[in-house]
Amino acid sequence: MLALLGLITIALLLLVIMAKWMSPLIALILIPIAAAIVGGFGWDTSKFIVTGLQSLAPVVGMFVFAILFFGVVTDAGMLDPIIDRILRTVGTRPTRIVMGTTLLALLIHLDGSGAVTFLITIPAMLPLYERLGIDKRILACAASMAAGVNFLPWTGPMIRASASLKLSIPEIFNPLVPIQVVGLVFIFGVSYWLGRREERRLGLTGDVPADVLANRTLTPGQLELRRPRNFWINIVLTVLVLGTMVILGDRLAPAIVFMVGTCAALLINYPNVDTQRGRIDAHARAALLMASILLAAGVFTGIMQGSGMLKAMAVAAVEFVPSGAAKYMPIALGVVSMPLSLLFDPDSFYFGVLPVVAEVGGQLGVPKVQLAQGALLGQMTTGFPVSPLTPATFLVVGLTGIDLADHQKFTIPFLFAASVVMTIACVAFGLFPL
Repeated sequence: MLALLGLITIALLLLVIMAKWMSPLIALILIPIAAAIVGGFGWDTSKFIVTGLQSLAPVVGMFVFAILFFGVVTDAGMLDPIIDRILRTVGTRPTRIVMGTTLLALLIHLDGSGAVTFLITIPAMLPLYERLGIDKRILACAASMAAGVNFLPWTGPMIRASASLKLSIPEIFNPLVPIQVVGLVFIFGVSYWLGRREERRLGLTGDVPADVLANRTLTPGQLELRRPRNFWINIVLTVLVLGTMVILGDRLAPAIVFMVGTCAALLINYPNVDTQRGRIDAHARAALLMASILLAAGVFTGIMQGSGMLKAMAVAAVEFVPSGAAKYMPIALGVVSMPLSLLFDPDSFYFGVLPVVAEVGGQLGVPKVQLAQGALLGQMTTGFPVSPLTPATFLVVGLTGIDLADHQKFTIPFLFAASVVMTIACVAFGLFPL
């Protein structure tokens, strides 16, 4: 009964969001609360919610101050030369711009942080898309594919899979290197195809005339905020902030890093108190929207975990595995791992679902390393940029200015296809036996 309630809750959540019957904020709060009440948890629902909010508080702090930090340095003009350089590098054809977006996101995601990838890639590339009229859903899709396929030894899903199944990271990751190469070839192919499709839609058969993009005029208000003399100072500050997050991430909370970075950015670029207040006010709406959605997601995950619905769903699911089909479990997991990102948050899956699946597989003779690899082909890798259970998803839609439902409808087929292609590659390379 508990598993069924959990399945209905998640299905209803996805339905109302994707059908645009409710905003994500309302759905993430009201639907799980209603489910907890129906499930008879009563006042314990409050405890579940508080636990979920507490678990997300550091993430909320990081995103709020990350938005403020990047907003301030963008106001100061730090990205202007970078955008111009990208223009000269990728040209002005949509095909090159989309592939350049994928490459930029791929390089930035080498630190393993999806949030940082989107915070840098999307603001840098968005002006190009807006000036040419390229569909912004493609920007969200290209960045999502690059971050999703780029699963590395120090990323969260890899670390969780290693810890939950007590396997070494090289044991899991090394055989997946050629699989990841296949995935990267696939997403660059998709990026090329999306770019070509946009060229046909926009009627562009060659490079856009230079004067189309040369007219990047700034308003008087924007010009007043620009601080070109501080370009290198802002670059160094940004590198220090991001570098500190990567190097000292295990000892220093990212929220603290962005808090200090925001203070430094304001003092360097806008020493006047009134101007500082104006910059904070200018970005407060985006920060508040992001914080509210993240806290709403905390309500959802807190109730789903605290009530035991997620664990019950996992136990019920593995009971349907026929013994004769056991050897196909890694393949099946590889195929469904991306959609499972819409149902389970990373901790619930890797520490709740995967150990149960591995236990069942072990009893049927399936090596647990294969199950770990199958999970990593999609669960919170290709799946995280579209899952309503991860803050990064809301960061993508917030930065691009598109609707969550539109992002999911457009991007999910490509991310799911990437997981399927990599699963087929695992079979072809002999990782998963037939």
